[in-house]
Amino acid sequence: MSQASWAAEIARNLLEEPLPRRWSHTQGVARRAQGLAPVLGKDADLLEAAAWLHDIGYSPSLVVTGFHPLDGARYLRGVERAGEHLCGLVAHHSCAANEAEERGLLHELVCEFEPANQLLSDALTYSDMTTTPAGQPIAVESRLAEIQSRYGEGHLVTRSISRSSPRIVRSIRAIERIKRTIPFS
Repeated sequence: MSQASWAAEIARNLLEEPLPRRWSHTQGVARRAQGLAPVLGKDADLLEAAAWLHDIGYSPSLVVTGFHPLDGARYLRGVERAGEHLCGLVAHHSCAANEAEERGLLHELVCEFEPANQLLSDALTYSDMTTTPAGQPIAVESRLAEIQSRYGEGHLVTRSISRSSPRIVRSIRAIERIKRTIPFS
């Protein structure tokens, strides 16, 4: 069984029933990640696994801190015995450090989980931040606006996504540049 197949089952079990909209988003993120296989080569399975698992920390059964990247990564490390690279991708996905700082959890995040290499981090950010809550492709600028609108002015998620936006856009553009150089079948 591939790492991605294993991850898809975990995500399905944690998200499909309690959070169907989050499950739809997760499926879309995984499809976007699958499309990056020619860019990532041997790391494609790891990226797809991270795409399936990036939002499991929203599952009501996993919420401890209320910060989904940390709750999800802790579950993966402690219960599923996932590898450190996968846990690091989940913990740090889509500029999570900025939200961790807003929540007073930055120390725990950076002490417990090492960030992934830049290409994998950019690829997961690309997959996540170009996918709507319903699982459809979207331009990064529209996705960022949707998140800010959903949480509202002054919310810590809105503040952190605003701080993260330049880095998120750079990640998207980096992957788009790489995709243009790789022949897709």
